[in-house]
Order: sequence, then C-alpha cells, then structure tokens
Amino acid sequence: MNSDKMVNRATMIRDFPADQKPRERLRPLDGSQLSNPELIANLLRTGIKGENVLSMFSRVIAGFGGLVGLARSSFAELCETNGISEAKVCQILAAFELGRLAASLLPDDRAIIRTPADIHNLLGAEMSMTVQQKLEVVLLNTRAEVISVHEVYQGMLDSAQMRVAELLRPVVRENCPAVIMVHNLLFGDPSPSPEYIPVTRNIN
Repeated sequence: MNSDKMVNRATMIRDFPADQKPRERLRPLDGSQLSNPELIANLLRTGIKGENVLSMFSRVIAGFGGLVGLARSSFAELCETNGISEAKVCQILAAFELGRLAASLLPDDRAIIRTPADIHNLLGAEMSMTVQQKLEVVLLNTRAEVISVHEVYQGMLDSAQMRVAELLRPVVRENCPAVIMVHNLLFGDPSPSPEYIPVTRNIN
C-alpha cells in the first residue's frame, strides 16, 4: 500500500478515507486488484493496539518472506507471530486450505493438457504451497482432457517406498488411456537428483 494511503501504522482503518478502506475497495473491484495485506484485512478485520490490520499484515507477510512463505507456515509458527491470535491463525490456515481446494477443482469445461505449462496452471499453485514433497497423477481421456487428479504419495519419495502398482491404481480403476505424474521439488531446482532417476525408470 502506498505511504500516502497510510499516514502511520497506528491510524485506525475506520479513519481511512472511504475509498481506501479494504472492504470498500473490494466491493467494486476484482479481488486480484487488492494487495495481499488488503485481502487478509478483509478476512481478519482487526489489527492490534498501536498497529492497524494493514500495517500488521504487511509486517507479517514480509516476516515470512512473502505470501508463499506465509502459506507454508505451521500453526505453531503463526501463533508465535506478534499480533496473531490462535483464532486468527485458524482463519488464515482455513483460507489457504480453501484456496488449495479451489485451485484443485476442475471447471465445468475440463482442462486440456497439451504442454507442461498447462500442468503448471492446473497444479502449480497447490503444489508450490506444500511443505512436503508430493506425487500426484493426472488422468486424461483420449482428447487430453483432465478426468481427475489423485495424490498418491506425500513426504520424502524414493524408489524403495514407491510402488508402481499404487501409482497405477487410479489409472486402472478409472480405465483412462493416458496419465501424467507430477512431482514437486521444495527447493526450486527442477534437475532430477540421482535418487529420482531409478524411480522414473521403475514407473516406465
């Protein structure tokens, strides 16, 4: 938020000009046009003594390294943050979980997978916010339309614990002609590490 919109962090939201209050800004606008602190302010509404909700969550989001860092934080980590009560923590976690669920739901027109970018658009938001490695299978029909998405593994993955039969169970059950397997890496490097090469060979 621009500094001219917030004279100091102690200014109460009710004292903001009408067109700068988070709720009033949300009503006529697409939510994507609001800042992350403004979106959270609409959810939680109140700050703490000496710090309004916008200033507080600007500080909190920065402290976690951005919104993704906040989304990956645990209940205990959030509770240790100044100004966030357990009730607010529950609201934040519930909001992120609803976001993950919404991101995983398929629209009425089934998603079509033609490129790696299509897979990223389908699952990228959900998988980028998880704190554990995950393996999901995306089932496709003959027109490359997504039938369903199944989480098969969560946690550290290696060739010893991964069973090909478990990976293919959704494929057999739904009798689909094509499948894509999607695995997230937590550190942003897409290069396969040595332990993942035999896993891939076993799947093939």
